[in-house]
Amino acid sequence: MNLFKKLLSHCKSQGSKNGPKIEEDPNMKYLIVGLGNVGSEYEGTRHNSGFMVLDQMLKGGDVRFALERHAYRAELRYKGRTLVLIKPTTYMNLSGKAVKYWLQAEKIPQQNLLVLVDDIALPLGTLRMKKQGSGGGHNGLGNIEEAIGPNYCRLRIGVGDNFSRGRQVDYVLGQFSSDEMAVLEPKLEEAAEVVKAFCTVGPDRAMNMFNKKPKANKEEAPSQQ
Repeated sequence: MNLFKKLLSHCKSQGSKNGPKIEEDPNMKYLIVGLGNVGSEYEGTRHNSGFMVLDQMLKGGDVRFALERHAYRAELRYKGRTLVLIKPTTYMNLSGKAVKYWLQAEKIPQQNLLVLVDDIALPLGTLRMKKQGSGGGHNGLGNIEEAIGPNYCRLRIGVGDNFSRGRQVDYVLGQFSSDEMAVLEPKLEEAAEVVKAFCTVGPDRAMNMFNKKPKANKEEAPSQQ
């Protein structure tokens, strides 16, 4: 027993010889979730726009995604913040399962969650950040709302609505054309900057910086409001 106590004391002293462990401030940690479907058959599809932004964030660096529980996960450091990036492996309809798990596992407050999602209601390449709201018929957002409620930030990535009636599923699961990618690629870079702004200056300032409204047509009559 005396030998055991000595060993235990030695282990404690070794663990503390560099000083007490400093807990990371949870307010400096962010969960960035790209929505999409895993599998090679879904690569480059409109529904995987969220995945594409996260890939853009790692482009040219040494960090890679690794398969972990419910998601592919990567971690970035940016201006003193820790950005935990995840691509859920639960498929779109169960995205909330992965989001809830990683919020709890990383001890990240919900106000530090940003979900990246495709949106057929926005023109191709348009970016819109919102602090909360309904799923708007998007299965991924709907499932996240079921898991944690509607009060979380989301960055919507416009993919357009160039599909005929009843063909929405085929459209969002279809791949971007080369012409569409020429429009989208610079917007993926901009979306990565939106993520960084969210983590450094907060959602309100990020929205002011990036939620650009389309210019009004000069021929339109002025509003009567």
